[in-house]
Amino acid sequence: MSTNTGSVPSYSLRRAENRNIFVKGMRDGIPIGLGYFAVSFSLGIAAGNAGLNPFQSFLVSLLCTASAGEYAGFTVIAAGSAYLEIALITFIANARYLLMSCALSQRVKPGTSLIHRFGLAYTITDEVFAISIARPDYLNPNYSYGAMLVATPCWSIGTALGCLAGNLMPARLVSAFSVALFGMFLAVIIPPAKKDKLIAGLIVICFLASAAAAYLPLTSSLSGGTRTIFLTLLIAGGAALLFPRDSETSGQA
Repeated sequence: MSTNTGSVPSYSLRRAENRNIFVKGMRDGIPIGLGYFAVSFSLGIAAGNAGLNPFQSFLVSLLCTASAGEYAGFTVIAAGSAYLEIALITFIANARYLLMSCALSQRVKPGTSLIHRFGLAYTITDEVFAISIARPDYLNPNYSYGAMLVATPCWSIGTALGCLAGNLMPARLVSAFSVALFGMFLAVIIPPAKKDKLIAGLIVICFLASAAAAYLPLTSSLSGGTRTIFLTLLIAGGAALLFPRDSETSGQA
């Protein structure tokens, strides 16, 4: 009776390869995690201002690793908005991840299990997507898992510590730290605004429209969350209709 042992070395090789790729993902995730910790500390202060405790802040960051989505959620929570408003604003703020998921789905090996595809979807953040999509050949999910194994705890723990520190520090110091979060958003919007005058113009329009909506009779009575949703759909939809970008240009963005 013959015994087929050829699959054993093959399995061992695949396991060793997956382990090496996982470790490489962890290594590449270290600088991302350090950056996440600094940013999420300020985000935790915003969570504390919205009434969340450190454990709740930790849980939010563990389940939603998106600074814009979390900050939008904390903003509407602080405004006392309804659950539907919170769901809508976080969905809109995180809609870009739908496009990133589509891009990554084209990079995974055909036949990749649904569990791994869901796992990759969870790992998507701007930074992890950037290092994952840059991988040569097919994307091994273990690489993204390794990066997120380092980045996610830094993000979650930083948020919890920021919330805790916000409860212990004087009000003036908390206010000063909160400015760092706005600095993060400026760091996100200024570089593309320098490269593209259209984006710069839209950013100015967003600022002006947001300020005007807070005082105009028809919109001032709405909650802050509802105004944000309305302006996001209006400005983003209008820009897409008036200034469409072809697929080639979008792919280079």
